[in-house]
Amino acid sequence: MLASRWNQTGKVIVHSATTDEPLTDAGEFAGICWSADVTNHEKNFQRGLNCLKSGHGRVLEYPQIYLILSGWSARVIREFTRHIGGAPTYLQESTRYVNYSNFSYFTPPKVNDNEKAKKAYDKCMNNIIETAHFLENECKIPKEDVANIFPLGMETKIVFRTNLRMLIDMAKVRKCSRAYHEFRELFKQIEESLSAYSDEWKYLIEEEKIFKSKCEISGYCDEMKSCGRYPKKEK
Repeated sequence: MLASRWNQTGKVIVHSATTDEPLTDAGEFAGICWSADVTNHEKNFQRGLNCLKSGHGRVLEYPQIYLILSGWSARVIREFTRHIGGAPTYLQESTRYVNYSNFSYFTPPKVNDNEKAKKAYDKCMNNIIETAHFLENECKIPKEDVANIFPLGMETKIVFRTNLRMLIDMAKVRKCSRAYHEFRELFKQIEESLSAYSDEWKYLIEEEKIFKSKCEISGYCDEMKSCGRYPKKEK
């Protein structure tokens, strides 16, 4: 039997193409439209900050973010790439060219902590792995056809380009305590990785706390099923 492999969390890498100074750049572009002096770095920063605080979201689409996400389940990546806004784009690891005959997969914590559940889960994954190996090597089935049996729990990798406005919007629903736990962990790592990328990103995340769930912003919950963190919105 092929050895099963699992991981608790994936990885987030911020690519060097990411904007170093998101507020300063946003402020410069806004200043150009206002016929302002854009030669002063501090004024550009302050102008960008004012745009952020005033809710002028369009200018926040200029700071670009390039992320390499690896080791996350195909399920959570599918949810991640469905959050459309500001013309994002992505490339995903190919099931046609990459060898998945012994793929790695994500194991949810509740499954991993339950001995019986873990055994059944690993058995299911190993059956898929062995079947994929048999189809490809014994039956000479092309990889692109074998890929149809792969599960949503299989790890995958994407290169994702987005912008500051879209991530702020994504945080409103994905930082909700009722969002899927793997997605919340993914967003947490995105915050940590961006914070470590540059001083301006650190300021935005740690001082301005730009990534908030919608209940943190409004002070109430408008979901049908509430976690109780904030009171329900009165009708």
